[in-house]
Amino acid sequence: MTQTRWKMEEPQEIFSRNDGRAGDIVVEKFLVDSMKPAPHVQLACSGRSCAFPLDGNELCIWDTKDPPQQLMILKGHCQPITAVTFGSRESPLLVCSASLDCVMMWGLDECRQEELQGRLPRGTVLGALLGRVLCLRLSPDDRVVAVCAGNRVLMLDLESQSTLAELDGHHGPVTAAEFCAWQTHILISASEDRSFKVWDHHMGSLIHSSSVLTASPLLSLLVDPRSQQLVAGCTDGQLWIFSLVEGHHYRCVMHVDLRKKRESFSTRRAESKPEGGQPPSTKAPETGEETEVALPVLSLAACDCGFLSETGSCLWIGSSAGLLIFNLASFELEGVLHYKDFRSLSIQVAGSCAVASRPGGREALCLLTSMFGNETALVEVDPAALLRSQQRPRRGPDLSVLPSSCVSPTSPLYFGLKEKRTKPATQKQAAARSIVKDHPLVFHSKIRSSGYTAAPCATMFSPKTNFKNDGKRASKCKNNYRCKEYPLESPPPSRLSKQLPVARDQAALLCIQHSAGDGQRLACGLANHLSLVCNADLTGTPAVLSGHDGAVGSVCWSHDGRWVLSASQDGTLRVWSVRGPEPVLRLGKDTFPKPVQSAQFYYIDAFILSSSGPEVQLLKHHIDTSKDDLRRYRQKSWFTRVCRLLTTDAVEITSLSAVNDFHSYLVLAAGRNRTLEIFDLNVGCSAAVITGAHSRPVHQICQNKGSSFATQQSQAYDLFATTATGDGIKLWDLRTLRCERRFEGHPNRGYPCGIAFSPCGRFVACGAEDRHAYVYETSSSTFSRRLAGHSSAVTAVAFSPAAAQSPLSVFCWDLSAGLWSRTSYQ
Repeated sequence: MTQTRWKMEEPQEIFSRNDGRAGDIVVEKFLVDSMKPAPHVQLACSGRSCAFPLDGNELCIWDTKDPPQQLMILKGHCQPITAVTFGSRESPLLVCSASLDCVMMWGLDECRQEELQGRLPRGTVLGALLGRVLCLRLSPDDRVVAVCAGNRVLMLDLESQSTLAELDGHHGPVTAAEFCAWQTHILISASEDRSFKVWDHHMGSLIHSSSVLTASPLLSLLVDPRSQQLVAGCTDGQLWIFSLVEGHHYRCVMHVDLRKKRESFSTRRAESKPEGGQPPSTKAPETGEETEVALPVLSLAACDCGFLSETGSCLWIGSSAGLLIFNLASFELEGVLHYKDFRSLSIQVAGSCAVASRPGGREALCLLTSMFGNETALVEVDPAALLRSQQRPRRGPDLSVLPSSCVSPTSPLYFGLKEKRTKPATQKQAAARSIVKDHPLVFHSKIRSSGYTAAPCATMFSPKTNFKNDGKRASKCKNNYRCKEYPLESPPPSRLSKQLPVARDQAALLCIQHSAGDGQRLACGLANHLSLVCNADLTGTPAVLSGHDGAVGSVCWSHDGRWVLSASQDGTLRVWSVRGPEPVLRLGKDTFPKPVQSAQFYYIDAFILSSSGPEVQLLKHHIDTSKDDLRRYRQKSWFTRVCRLLTTDAVEITSLSAVNDFHSYLVLAAGRNRTLEIFDLNVGCSAAVITGAHSRPVHQICQNKGSSFATQQSQAYDLFATTATGDGIKLWDLRTLRCERRFEGHPNRGYPCGIAFSPCGRFVACGAEDRHAYVYETSSSTFSRRLAGHSSAVTAVAFSPAAAQSPLSVFCWDLSAGLWSRTSYQ
C-alpha cells in the first residue's frame, strides 16, 4: 500500500511576502509528498498534462484539463525513474520514461481507457539496461526517441523498437538533447564535458562540435524556431546563444550571466518606483551570502509573450531559486519570480523544474520537485500579471518622431520661426516700401482673419511612408539626379568596390556623413583638426577644411547640401560652404564654455542644435554669403541662442541626435551617467529618461531617418540605435522606451566605433576593432555580413541615401576609405 501523501485541496492563491497582493500571479494547484526524493530528474510538462516520478519507480500523470480524470499512476519500472518526456503531438499524446532497467513508451489515451476498464495500463519497452538516462526527447513526428545514456545518445525507433543510430563523441554524460524543428534530421546534444554537438541522426554522423564553453557542465538546451537560435544553459547560471541559420556556422550570438542580469533588473525596478509607494519586490535577497548563490539553468521552455514583444521571442528559465522570463531579442530579463518571495509556496528551493505554456498563452504551468525534500508541486503562473507588477511605469504621453500637432505658441521653435518671419527689412527694401503708389480702393463684404493670433503655419514635411500615392512621382529631381525607388528586399553590401587613402599622417578619422538628398558627397572629421569633403564614389581629390584647433568629432550636412557644420574639441563650431575653404560662420568659446560633443542642423536647417557639457543649445542662425573685400575678415553671418535645455542630473552629454530631413520636435541625448533623455522642443522640456541604457556611457545615437528614395512604415521612424564601448548595440523604440533588440557579434571593447542605419531601415552597420565592418539585419541578433579590407580598427560607417548606388562607406583608424556595394539587383 502506497504511503504517498497528497494535498489536493481547492487551489489557493499564493500571496507574496512583500506586498501581499500577488494572488493573481501564482497559484499552487497541488502538492505531492512522495516516499523517495527526486531532486535531479527530468520532469515533463505540457499545456494540459504533467508527468513526474512517484515513490521512485511509479510514473504519475496529472491531467490539468479534465478534472474528473486528473490522476493516473503507471507502473512498469523496477528501478527509480530518472527521466520523463512528452511527445510533440497532442493526439495521440505519448509519454516516455526511463530508469536503470528500461526505457518505456506509454500512450496516454490507451492507458486511460485500460484504467477505466479496470485493467492495469502497460507500456512498451523500447530498450533495456541502457545505463543511467539523464534526458529523453521525442522527434517532432513522434517516431524516434533520443535517449541520453552515459556519454552517448541512442536513437530508438518506436515502431520497430530497434536502435537506429548510436551517437558517440562526448567525453562526459550527456545531459540534454533537442531536435531541430525545421530540419528534423538534426539533433543537438549537450554534455557535462561543457560542449554541445550537432548530429545528423539519419546518417549517424557528427556535423559540428563546439569548443569548451564554460567551466561548469551544461544542463539544458532549447531550439527556438522563430529566431532559429540555440540556447544552452549551465550549472553556474550562464546562458550561451548560438545561431542555427544556414551559413552562420553555429556562431555565438550572445553570452549571458543570469546573476548579473538579475542584479541589473532589480536595479532598474528600484530606480522606477511608482508614485505613492514602493514597487512589489521580487528582487534577490539583500544579504551578501545569498545574493552570490548561482542560478543553475535547470530547464528552458518557450514563453508565449506576444503581448510583450512582437518582434522577438521570450523563454522561461527554470532555476533552483525561481523562474525568469528572458527576451531573446534584447537579451534582457523581463520578469523575475523568486519562490521565497511568495507566502505558503511549499517548495522554496527546486531540484528539478519543467515549464510549459497553456494553449492560448495566458498561464504557464511549472512542475517542481524539492531539492531537500520529497515534495512535488504544480504551480500555475500568470506571466502577464507578473510583468505588470514588475515593469517600469509609463509616464507622460506616447512619444513619436512624427509630430501630431502644430508648433505651440510657447515653444522655442515658435519664437525661432517668428524671428525669421519678422526679420527687419534692409535699407533697399524699406526705401522701396516708402514709395507711395496709387491703387483703387476696393471694399469686400467678407474679410478673412489675418491669423496674427495663430501659430505660424510651417509646412510639416512628412518622411516617405508606405501610404499610397497612386503611383505618382515627380518627373524631375534636384541636381538632375535619377530618382529610383530603393529596393527594400535588396541584400546588404558585400563587395569592396573601391578604397582610397584620405590622409598621410597617423591621425584617426572620427566621423563621416553623406550629403542629404542624392548622397553624392562625403564629409568627414579627423583627429588632426581637419575636415574633408570628397565625392561619394571616392574619385577626385578631397577638399580640405582647416581652421579648428582640436579634433573634429562631429560633421553634419545641411538639408539643401550647401553647408557643412563641424564641431571640434577646441570648443568651436564652424559652418563651411562646399564652394570655398573659408568658414562662413564661427561660434567661439564664449558660446560654448565646454567642448562641443555633438552638433547638427535641425528642423530643416532652421536651427543649429549642439551639446556642450550638460546643455543642449538651440541656436538660430543666418548665413550671409555676400562679399566685401574691405571687410573680408568681418563675419557677416550671425546667430542667436533660442533656448538652453539642461539634462535631468546635469551630467555631461556624450551624444546628440535629431531629425533634420523633416519637421520633428524630439531631440535625443545620451549622458555620461549611462542615461538616455528625450527632449520635446515643442514643450521645451524633458519628455522621458531611460536609466541604465548601457553598462557604459553611450558614444553615439543613430536614428532611423530614412531617405527620399526609400519607403518605410511610419512607425519605423521611431526606432533608434545606441552603442557603447564594450556593450554592443541596442535598438530602441520611442513609443515604448524599451530595448527591442541587441547586437553583440562585433568586437568593440576599447575604442568607440560608429553605427549607421540603411535608408530602407532593414540594416544597421557598425565598425569594429578587428578591422572589419559588420552589417546586421534589424530582425536578427546576429550579423549578416562581415566586411574585410582595412588594416586597422573601423571607426565610422555611413550608408548612401541614394538608390542608384546604395553603397556603404567605411572609414577606419588607418585613414583609408572603403566603398562596399551590393550585388546587382533589378
